[in-house]
Parts: sequence; structure tokens; C-alpha cells
Amino acid sequence: MPIPKTEMLTVMIYFKHHAFLILQTAGRHQYISYILAFKKCGKLWFSGGISLTKEGSQELDPVKNPSYKLVVSVEDMEGQNENSFSDTTSVDITVKENIWKAPEPVKIQENSTDPHPIKITQYVFYAVAKDEHGKPVALPLRIHVEVTDINDNPPTCPSTMTVFEVQENEGVGSNIGTFIAHDMDKEGTSNSALQYRIVEQIPQIPKDNLFLVKNYEGVFQLVQQSLKKQDTPQYNLTVEVSDSDFKTLCLVQINVIDINDEIPIFEKSNYGNLTLAEDTEVGSTILTIQATDADEPFTGSSKILYRITEGDSEGHLEIDTDPLTNAGYVRIKKPLDFETKPVYNIVFHAENPEPLVSGIKYNSSSFATFKLIVTDVNEPPTFSQQVFQVNVHENVTIGTKLGNVTAKDPEGLEISYSLTNDNRGWLKINPVTGEIFSKAQLDRETESPYRVQVVATEIGGSSLRSTASFHLNLMDVNDNAPRLAKDYTGLFLCHPLQTPGSVMFEATDDDQQSFRGLHFTFALGSESLQDDWEVSKINGTHARLSTRHTNFEERVYDIPIRIKDGGRPPMEGTVSLSVTFCTCVEDRCFRPASHQPGIPTVGMAVGVLLTTLLVIGIILAVVFIRVKNKSKAKTGNARPSEVRPLSK
Repeated sequence: MPIPKTEMLTVMIYFKHHAFLILQTAGRHQYISYILAFKKCGKLWFSGGISLTKEGSQELDPVKNPSYKLVVSVEDMEGQNENSFSDTTSVDITVKENIWKAPEPVKIQENSTDPHPIKITQYVFYAVAKDEHGKPVALPLRIHVEVTDINDNPPTCPSTMTVFEVQENEGVGSNIGTFIAHDMDKEGTSNSALQYRIVEQIPQIPKDNLFLVKNYEGVFQLVQQSLKKQDTPQYNLTVEVSDSDFKTLCLVQINVIDINDEIPIFEKSNYGNLTLAEDTEVGSTILTIQATDADEPFTGSSKILYRITEGDSEGHLEIDTDPLTNAGYVRIKKPLDFETKPVYNIVFHAENPEPLVSGIKYNSSSFATFKLIVTDVNEPPTFSQQVFQVNVHENVTIGTKLGNVTAKDPEGLEISYSLTNDNRGWLKINPVTGEIFSKAQLDRETESPYRVQVVATEIGGSSLRSTASFHLNLMDVNDNAPRLAKDYTGLFLCHPLQTPGSVMFEATDDDQQSFRGLHFTFALGSESLQDDWEVSKINGTHARLSTRHTNFEERVYDIPIRIKDGGRPPMEGTVSLSVTFCTCVEDRCFRPASHQPGIPTVGMAVGVLLTTLLVIGIILAVVFIRVKNKSKAKTGNARPSEVRPLSK
């Protein structure tokens, strides 16, 4: 369609000389390039060549815009002088097709004998158009190269030897198996179409051409007559597989297998009676049964499986077959129980895993009978379950019924119940009914769950007994007052206080967290302390004890603090927090204000020092006096001639 003049785009190109061209193009995008100027014989020539731009090579479409109208203007003197002359002309361009487009796929035959090299670097590549400066002038075009197939691969056999089986009574025309060869040439073409043919049969007994393979399906069939294993148990066939150019020979083996035309026969029809105690161990072999089969040994036609068809619907017995002898071993699978079933009238059936051929059926020869008699054994009582669990609150009143245990004696004797391992003496049991009651105050914080053993003893007989566990899970109630979480005897403040001081402490209690809920409230335990101290809550478990002034003595202050938990109903406790005011050195308490175990006061320290010095002085004085007296005694006993005057 025509484009309005308002959309005309004017482009001016300046040259080195006096003239330049102006080109106006229709549309908002410049799809056409123009102006080729060159100098020849000292003159400037304008070729007026018009070509597509890079954008034009992508966008030109005769369906969308079949024509364009260009206006070309030329001026001399470079259009910079008012005396320059100019002229214009119009150019009409009709768009027929965009010649820069991808070609149809290129087909190259594999193993081609055409002149080489054929310059193809990959099966899919791109062609790029560039100008003399190497700059692309259009989008790359995608080139597809399709390699066409030729028949250059022979057929291959599916395996070194393909094996099929056929029963000796197989009917004529029956399918034996499907033979599938392979060809690597393109699927679905004549290059990969295969044809099958049997070229040799070994042995040719009772005749040749007993088998047929369908030409294109590879299906093997029996076509002459039914086979007999005693005649030939195995046939080896050579199969030719061919395509239009190649032939391959493959090997096929056909095994003739025995048909199941003989039934298992028990060596005896009745295996008599067997008496066992009801406590006979599970897994014990109690009987061996035997049947034989005249079919080919070690095949599905001669293998014998035994099963119990009558007399053991509960599955207390099982039978395993010896794979070599076909003997059946009857074993106890589940514990016997005289009280439930004292006699088992068993019927065994011997059968093959392979189905019998048509016209052959199992008869009485494949069945045998057996009678198992179970004798009674005095057994201990049996609890209805091995672990009894009961949930109760820890604050139940004494004498509350907590639960009930039940046991039964297999022989029907009465049972007496008792408890063991009741180390805390919290429980008692009714010896007749098995009901369990509390006989002391329960306490979850002391022990939970509380585990004891329940004993059931038969009354009379052998007094056999059995045990079960009774677990008492105590559910918490809020029955513990809050307390300090740890020992706070080491709290101190440096004396004298320069500013009001504080210490932090933590509270807890012994109930479950769900009851205390980490929500304690704190208060001073005495109103008389409110002028000197205050307690402020930090969070649900921590609080701060602070002084209201700095005028405190150098001694220990015991501050009572009331702590209340968030239980229902809440519990409250009063604790004492000791805070020592002392002289500090390097932020450590150096001289406690009053005597504490292991910490001397100032007076005590001075007294100890003076006492030590006094004792040392006394000892030195005594030693000096003794030495002096001893010296005098020696002088008095000396002879006159031995006394020497002191030198002047």
C-alpha cells in the first residue's frame, strides 16, 4: 500500500567534493542503500547504484509491501553555498521476492562416488553474506544437508546360536519361535528389508524339511509331522538371511522336549499315624514322602511339587521337595496346639509344574493320606499381650484403678496374678482379676514411665508362670513450686557502690515445660525491702535483682524472692538470693564483708598474721635463753688455768 509522505525519511550523504546526494525512502526503516561515488579522470562520478541494506534483506516481503518510491536529490558546491544548484528525481522499486533465503535441503548420498572433495563441514550449517570489509549484510541462512542411505551393511544374526524348544507332541503348523536378524541400513527402506530361508537341517531324521521359516517374518513352524525326543532330541538349522545385496548365514538350534504325559505316583497311599507333642519345635521335619514320575528327568514334566489339599487349613505344616530325588519333607511351619486341634487328617497331592497334555489327568495314584496326632503339654499361662500401657495423671488418688491385665492358661487352670519390680511400692494388683491399683502417691518427676512386671501363675498343676510388662505413663500436673535454676551463692557487688547495681538469676521448676510454659513472675518476698531492692522480669525464666540506692554496708544480704509459675492452678515458691557487698580488685571480690565458709574476714587475716609473728618470736626467745644458759654452765665448770681473759 502507498506510504504517507509524513513517513518519508530523508538521508543526506556528503562527499569530498562539491556535490552530494539526498535520498528519501518510504517508511520508518531504511531498507535500501544508495550512492556509490568514485573519482575518474579528475572528475567525480556518481554511479547511482541502489542496493538492499542488512535490514532490507531481512524484512522485504512482496506480500506486505510490494513497492517502494524513492526520491533522490543532488546539489553541487556541497550544498553549502546559496548559489549552489540542486535537482531531484524519483525512483520506483517493485519487490518481487527476497532472494536472500535458505535453499531447499541438500541431499548427498553416503559413500558417494561423485567427484570429491564435497565441501561440507557438518550436516547443518549456516551461510553468511559479507561486504568487502567483512561486515555481514544479512542474517545467516541455515543450510540442511541430508545424507541418503545406500545398502552398505549386511544382515547380522541376533546371536551366535538362537535356541528354540518344541514339545514332542507339538501339532503340525505350530509356531516354534520368531527369528529376528538386524540390518544397520535405514529402517523401512529396501536396504534393510530382510528375507529368511532354511538352507540346511541336521540331522535329516525322520526326514528333511521338517521346519519352515516365513520369508519376511522370521517365524519358525513345524510343517511335516510331530516329533519324538527318542528319535532326535535336537535339530541344527542353517538359516540364510539376505537383503537386496548381501547374504548372511545364521545358526538356529531346536530342542525337542519331553511332553508331560505321565503323572506322579506315590510309593504308598497311606503314611500311617504320627504322634507329636504340641511343643514340637517349629521347623522340625516330621515325615518324608516320595512319589515318582516317568517323564524325562530334571524337566518340568518330571519335577514333583507336593501340597496339602485337606486337613490343614490353618497352615501348620509345609512340604519342601528335594530337587534331585523328588522326595518331600513335611515340616512344622506354625506351632501346634493341642487345645485348638488335636488331630490332623492330611491328604497329600503330588503334581508337576508343567501342565499335563490333553487327555491325561491326575488320579488316586497322585494322592496319599497321613494322620498327625497332637498330645497335650502342660504350658504356662499366656497373656493377651506382652506389654500393657496405661496413661494416668500423677495426682490420682491412692486406690485408683489404673488398668487391667489378662492371661489364659492353655489347660484351663485358674490363674493368680502378682507384681514384681515394683521398686517404689506404688502399685498393687488383684490376684484374681488382674486389676492394678495405686497404693501410694505417684510422682512423674521421680520416675515415668514406671515399669513393673506382671506374673501370671497357674493354680494347681505344675504352677507354671509367665510374665508381661506393665508400663505406667504418668501425665504431669503442676505440683512443683518454682526454684532457682542453679546455685547463686557467688553473687557479689563491689563496695562501695558508685551507681545502683544489679544481678541476674534464672528460675525453673520440675514440672513439664508445657505446664510452666516458660512464664514465671517475680516479686520481692518482703515489703520491707522495697526501699532498698527491686525485682524486674527479663523474660519468662530470667529476672534481675537491682539496688534502689548505693548506701549499702560491706556484708552479705539475703533477699527473699517470690516466684510464681504459669500452671493451672499456679504454684508459688520463695527463694533466697544472697548478694555479697565486698571490696573488689580487677572486678573480683577481694574482701567479703562478713565471714563465709572458706573466706576469712579482714580481722581474721590480721589476727592470723599477728599470732604467727608472736609464735615465731616466742620460739626464737626460748631458743636464745636455752643457748645462753648452756653457755654459762660450761663456763662455771672450767678450771682456772683454762679461763682466758678477753683481749684488750
